[in-house]
Amino acid sequence: MEVEDRYIVILAGGIGIKFWPTSRYHKPKQFLDLLGTGRSLLQMTFDRFRPYYDNRQFIVVTNARYLPLVKEQLPELADEQLLVEPLRRDTAVSIALASYKIKKLNPNARVLISPSDQLIFNEKAFFEAIELAMEGAKASGNLVTLGIRPNRPDTSYGYIQYFPEEGKPVKKVKTFTEKPDLSLATTFLESGDFVWNSGTFIWKNESIITSFEMHLPEIAEVFEEGEMYFCTENERAFLKKAYSLIKNISIDHGILEKSDEVFTVLGDFGWSDLGSWQNLYEVSKKDEKKNTVLGEALLYDTENCFIKLPKDKLLVVQGLKDYLISDSDNVLLICKLGDEGKFREFVTDAKKINERFI
Repeated sequence: MEVEDRYIVILAGGIGIKFWPTSRYHKPKQFLDLLGTGRSLLQMTFDRFRPYYDNRQFIVVTNARYLPLVKEQLPELADEQLLVEPLRRDTAVSIALASYKIKKLNPNARVLISPSDQLIFNEKAFFEAIELAMEGAKASGNLVTLGIRPNRPDTSYGYIQYFPEEGKPVKKVKTFTEKPDLSLATTFLESGDFVWNSGTFIWKNESIITSFEMHLPEIAEVFEEGEMYFCTENERAFLKKAYSLIKNISIDHGILEKSDEVFTVLGDFGWSDLGSWQNLYEVSKKDEKKNTVLGEALLYDTENCFIKLPKDKLLVVQGLKDYLISDSDNVLLICKLGDEGKFREFVTDAKKINERFI
């Protein structure tokens, strides 16, 4: 299989609740320049793969609400490379949409699925891991994910337990668990044979379609019936109907936890999910008191805080530890840094006051 048969699918339909209030429903985190590079997370993801692949090999899956943002930020891509979900659905549906579209484009395709919001520090090691995964995905049926060694019992990631086969870079997965509770995540960390699921997947397109047919037949049936509409002017009309029939489920729950053909390549390339303020704090530059300040602030007796301010605003803080302060447009948020479980409650309650706050 040649490089020309590869496709890069970028998933860019999330709403980024854990980055509220900077991330809003009308412009979520993947479209923001959170790192101050001049490029959004989506653009940085595109930039990462662009030296290795032609523009035509990219496909972006996003929500209809964000299509103008994708077109604005990735003008290099043609309209037919942008797959528009009419309703918000989880990763299994987004991946199925891309898979059945690619099936019509290229029956020999091998596909890499990438989130739009990851940070990779060592891109050379990252692409070396991808090439190993591509080799592992040659075998019919194999579903390969990049695994990251955990350094804390994080409950926001899926965990992969693998068979520690010496000399085999592509390791068979023993168990796959999506987002365990803290107690179970701690047990996984202590065991030493678990890695985080990075959300980056590599497989032959025919392998993932076979998996949909086996484990999520109701989704497979809907998209199979729509094959005649892909790459035509009726594609979006079909998707509007299809999405009203499909249940919401993640690729982890729907396929990876059920399949006996999942493999992992252990990655050591400096990785961050950038799924929350805590993740951003961990990779950001800090002062001697371990504070990260984006903006102008005077800090007294303050440590381990992340502070993000708009231009032309001075913040004076005294006596805080482990806090997040984010001043964005019409919302000022002050909360414990790392208390990610509260953000859905924050957003829900803010919406009750006025939708303009979300």
